[in-house]
Amino acid sequence: MNIHEHQAKKILKNYGAKVPKGIFAFKVQELLEKAKTLKTEKYVLKAQIHSGGRGKAGGVKLVNNLNDLENEAKNLIGKILVTHQTGPNGRKVKRLYVEEASAINKEFYLSCLVDRESSKIAFISSDQGGMDIEEVANKNPEKILTTKVEFSDQISEDDCKKILGIFNLGQEANEEAIKLIKSIYKMFIETDASLVEINPLILTKDNNIVCLDAKMNFDDNALFKHPEIMELRDLNEEEETEIEASKHDLAYIKLNGNIGCMVNGAGLAMATMDIIKLYGEEPANFLDVGGGASKEKVSAAFKIILSDKNVKGILINIFGGIMRCDVLAKGLVEAAREIKINVPLVVRLAGTNFEEGKKILDNSGLKIISASDLGDAAEKVVEAIK
Repeated sequence: MNIHEHQAKKILKNYGAKVPKGIFAFKVQELLEKAKTLKTEKYVLKAQIHSGGRGKAGGVKLVNNLNDLENEAKNLIGKILVTHQTGPNGRKVKRLYVEEASAINKEFYLSCLVDRESSKIAFISSDQGGMDIEEVANKNPEKILTTKVEFSDQISEDDCKKILGIFNLGQEANEEAIKLIKSIYKMFIETDASLVEINPLILTKDNNIVCLDAKMNFDDNALFKHPEIMELRDLNEEEETEIEASKHDLAYIKLNGNIGCMVNGAGLAMATMDIIKLYGEEPANFLDVGGGASKEKVSAAFKIILSDKNVKGILINIFGGIMRCDVLAKGLVEAAREIKINVPLVVRLAGTNFEEGKKILDNSGLKIISASDLGDAAEKVVEAIK
């Protein structure tokens, strides 16, 4: 689950990090009234959407006074921002954030995330703050330092020094930065975060270490332990189909392709998407129906897939383990009859009772293309949409 910048900064501040003083609002007049409490000669106005690259898209403005702030806020509220992360449809700006302008001496990049390959917590640091970290990685990989930390109640002083080595800070600023690393680590562990990214982290002209921007993601599976974080969820920033899928306990993520996928098991779903790409097309979604897909669940999955106008065909890939293929096939047939699917439907069944399941599909009278294996299924659905 993602949260907004102003929410992330509040959490960081609660854990002892320094952030610029700021306020957020849903309406321009409310924003102006709150902005009067800020003690600054210049204001930084920021669109609050769940996306990076807001500055390049015109979503961050430096203004000199309240009159300019009012004009820029009116232009920004309700605007559709298109960034490299939003996709071509962009996101509508429904809330604004204003903070006191900072006197920047140097910009850095700092992030903390779960490194699943090593089962450690990785800190990524760079002295090239304010830029896309992917761009830095491509052009100047030597400017990025990755420090992997063993999971513990607290991070060691030595690890903090390793993380900050690339910054080349003076003693006073370095000591402050060490405190920040410890705060981030503590917050990361206690909130079950999956990512904390500060870009830029700045050294101010009066030698303070300040989080000028902040992005946070949290592990969905741990949110039941953190109702205070769950309250920060903004459904306006999420895909409607993903929200609908969560109501039916379906693991669904919308993608930009044209072949809808319905699979049981996350690993098999990933493999299915890979093989669709191998055969020259793009998956329209990730969808894991889980191990016990009822007719209602399958029907909901069909409706969600078909709500995507880009979908030109559907590939169903089921391996019957806990779930029997014949039971699943009956659910597929009933759901397909109910929904009236008007795109090619390719089904591959394997595992428990797959022969019985195949007979049910073959005798259904529906236009279902049966596949013998995963490669055959991908080839047939790609051919069918052509």
